[in-house]
Amino acid sequence: MTTAVKPPPPAPKPLLGRRRSNAEHISVYLFLLIPLAALAAAVPFAWGWGLGWTDIAIGAFFFIISGLGVTVGYHRYFTHGSFRATRGLKVALAVAGGLSAQGSVVDWVADHRRHHAFSDREGDPHSPWLFGTGPIAVVRGFWHAHMGWLFDRDRTNAERFAPDLLADDDLRRVDRLFPVLTIISMLAPAALGGLITWSWQGALTAFFWAGIVRVALLHHTTWAVNSICHMLGERPFRSRDRSANVWPLALISFGESWHNTHHADPTSARHGVLPGQLDISARVIWIFEKLGWASNVRWPTPERIEKLRVEKAQA
Repeated sequence: MTTAVKPPPPAPKPLLGRRRSNAEHISVYLFLLIPLAALAAAVPFAWGWGLGWTDIAIGAFFFIISGLGVTVGYHRYFTHGSFRATRGLKVALAVAGGLSAQGSVVDWVADHRRHHAFSDREGDPHSPWLFGTGPIAVVRGFWHAHMGWLFDRDRTNAERFAPDLLADDDLRRVDRLFPVLTIISMLAPAALGGLITWSWQGALTAFFWAGIVRVALLHHTTWAVNSICHMLGERPFRSRDRSANVWPLALISFGESWHNTHHADPTSARHGVLPGQLDISARVIWIFEKLGWASNVRWPTPERIEKLRVEKAQA
């Protein structure tokens, strides 16, 4: 009688996928550096002319929609499954996230899941601690974590880190539309500015402030969570890395800067779990739940919070 031999386990899928083409690499440079240049020019531009309440209102509207598309959609829903969404909400969140010009939904999720899998270790796409702890290494690490990693031609292997998104027909369609969503994100504010003011100048200033500058502000808000929130701040909860809570960023990041809390409990729908910690994204998820658009929301319990506290870990 022969004993069946078990086949060997399948080899793990590689960490990285295909490299960006020259055209893709050039587009990355354009969509990172043009908003950055606009942000640098914003102060003298505003001092001389061009910034009005219409631009501020349109910019705030698109900042909130695209920002929540990243925090509620790309991050808490698609990456970590903090809740279940109806099909309409799922597609809306993917589209809103695409308006941030931070990458397609599949690429963004794959990068962030890889970040959690290797947080602050070799394999993390944007840890500030990969080069050491000396002064020069820290400066180099900050640049890498903040935006330097985005210039790398290598792409995270989505088949390994985001197979569920690749299997979703709706999300694959939205993913392919990312270039179109980026163009809409730039031109829609200009169209609104022109229609509201009924002038070409209104269209031009809205394109600059509510389009380019708004994208740059949202870029650097997200990147600050990658860089600053892994370098400075408070660490009240146990985590396997150097993630930290940075309260000054809580409002503009819609609650994402309670980053130590998030890394301690990644699937939680609320990151600001302690008294006084503002978390707009969690409140939006709560509204979706009340409307019946979100279900099975993973709200943290008091017992769970206390279990994760550093004091409990050291007791």
